[in-house]
Amino acid sequence: MDIQVEVEDPVAIIRLNRPEKLNALTYHTLAEFRQAVNELSANPAVVGIVITGNGRGFCSGLDSLTLAETTADGGRSRRTSTEAEGAEVPGLFTYLLSVPKPVIAAVNGVAAGGGLVLATMCDVRIASAAASFLTVFLKRGLVAEHGTSWNLPRMLGPGRALDLLWTSRRVDAAEAYRIGLVEYLCEPEALLDRARDYVRQVAANAAPMTVADTKRLVYRHLGMGYPEALRDADTVQWDAVARADAREGAQALLEKREPHFQRLGSA
Repeated sequence: MDIQVEVEDPVAIIRLNRPEKLNALTYHTLAEFRQAVNELSANPAVVGIVITGNGRGFCSGLDSLTLAETTADGGRSRRTSTEAEGAEVPGLFTYLLSVPKPVIAAVNGVAAGGGLVLATMCDVRIASAAASFLTVFLKRGLVAEHGTSWNLPRMLGPGRALDLLWTSRRVDAAEAYRIGLVEYLCEPEALLDRARDYVRQVAANAAPMTVADTKRLVYRHLGMGYPEALRDADTVQWDAVARADAREGAQALLEKREPHFQRLGSA
């Protein structure tokens, strides 16, 4: 198995499991990973999904043989995959943006190329002090791929994004935290506990349906002007007010107790 999955309510952990290759991605790995994400998205025992790597790497990007096959193919497989996917947004891991649950990257080691894409397509990044990040694309004769030309400038600003893309330089965990590439930094031995605690905190304090609504609004509004975005948020807000979770939240406040919200997924 190229990945390992564990669920301990309310947390799911997906571990990339090719440690001898720094968890480099093959097409088989990508298929296993997506299937796991789909299953966990539908599992009501899961409030949030944590992604990490086994061994000393988070993910070193596409396996060298897979990359060679892709470049030798000359783009023919791109046409085939686009036809199969239909209207889905192209790019590695872009589907994580539409997963209705928090997706947390627990970056334990190097995140390079496609591994950097995976980390940046997660909603929140927690980095071990042993983590590092590099873009690599231009060094391989490629452009800012798989959405990095969209998300890196929004995370870092255009100057820092271009710097990382043009130079392919390695950014250590401390710099990644300083420039806003990661949200939290911790010691290596505390990484997974920190990620688990983050999901537990969300589960204890937020209704899963409103977590999903808020994630969708934040990403959708990145491409909108403020009048359209505020009208959109107003519609979603009043839909939320009409749900049972809003009544439960108000009742819990009156009764001075913790709220009990409905989970997302099939029973």
